[in-house]
Amino acid sequence: MSLKRREFTKLVTAVSLSGIPFMDSFASDSWSLEANIAECCSCEIPCPCNFGRSTNLQCDGSRLIEITKGHIGPLELSNIKFIVTFEMGKWSRIYADESMNQDQIDGFHLILPMAFKGFASQARSLEICSIKIEHNRNLIKFSSPDSEVEMKPLKGMDGGLIKVDGLPYKAFYNYVQYESIKHIHDSEDVKWSHSGTNGFTSRMIVAS
Repeated sequence: MSLKRREFTKLVTAVSLSGIPFMDSFASDSWSLEANIAECCSCEIPCPCNFGRSTNLQCDGSRLIEITKGHIGPLELSNIKFIVTFEMGKWSRIYADESMNQDQIDGFHLILPMAFKGFASQARSLEICSIKIEHNRNLIKFSSPDSEVEMKPLKGMDGGLIKVDGLPYKAFYNYVQYESIKHIHDSEDVKWSHSGTNGFTSRMIVAS
C-alpha cells in the first residue's frame, strides 16, 4: 500500500482521534518491535508514573522513540523515529520524522495504534516534519517544531550512571536516570518550560 504524505497525515490523525484501527487486514497479523526511548517530563526525580504510581500533579512530557528493529506482518519497522509530546493521560501530539520512506510511513501508520495505543488514542495532531536528534555520552537533545528537550545523566555513586531494573512496563528495560536541562513546548494551545525535572532513557521490547 502507498499513501502520499498529506493523505497519510489526515488518515492517521483520524485513526488516532477515533481509536479505530486502519487496514483491518493487518489487525490479526503478529508484530514486534524494539526501540530506544528518551524522555523528559515535569515531575520531580524520579517520576512516579514510571514506577506504576500515578502523580497528583500535572505530568508534561516529551518522548523520543527510535525503533531499531521490528515488523508488523510483512512490513519492517526499523529506523522509524518519532516524538510524542503529551500531558499524561489527557492528550498527545505526535511528530514523525520526515525522512521516512514510503514503507516506513506505512509501517508507522499501522504500528502506532497497536504498540502506542495510549498516545494514538489521545492524539490532538500528527505531523510528518523535521525532527532533530543528538546523542552523546553526556547529553541527549531532540526536538520537533513545537518541542525541545536537552537532558543529562544524573550522577550516582562514584559519578556513574543510576540504573533501575524491574520496572513494571515493557517500555522501561535498561532504565537510566537523567535530569532535564531544557524541556520546552510551545503549540497553539499549550506552553511549558521546565528544567531540573525527571528524564530517562530506556529500551522498549514489545510484541503482540
